[in-house]
Amino acid sequence: MGRFLPPDPSKGDERTLGGYMAVHDRPAAFQGCDGRSYSVTIETDDTGDPVAPAGAYLLFVQWSVGEPRISGHLETDFLERAAGADEARARVGAMLLARAQEILDALIAEHTPNAGRPWWDVMRDENES
Repeated sequence: MGRFLPPDPSKGDERTLGGYMAVHDRPAAFQGCDGRSYSVTIETDDTGDPVAPAGAYLLFVQWSVGEPRISGHLETDFLERAAGADEARARVGAMLLARAQEILDALIAEHTPNAGRPWWDVMRDENES
């Protein structure tokens, strides 16, 4: 069951990834260039680097069409490295939502080269090969 919480603009700048999550108390969501819906979260992990042992990256969860089920995911490499997980997460959280959308679309294009292209263009290219 969903719940509605009114946005609280005092919690941050909703134009940024972290600010949006704080203001709206939920993950940011995007429509990818493949037409699919994605939610995003900021994750952290150990980098193995003693100088900057914590790294933060984006994890995009892909949702199925129709019934709300997870149907896949995409993730970035480390976008920020820092002495601690909170610092790395905050740095990635300062990213503008528009930049997160660009990153998502680049990941989709990398993993699905024909994403965003009309089916007739793809078919024409395949027939010419």
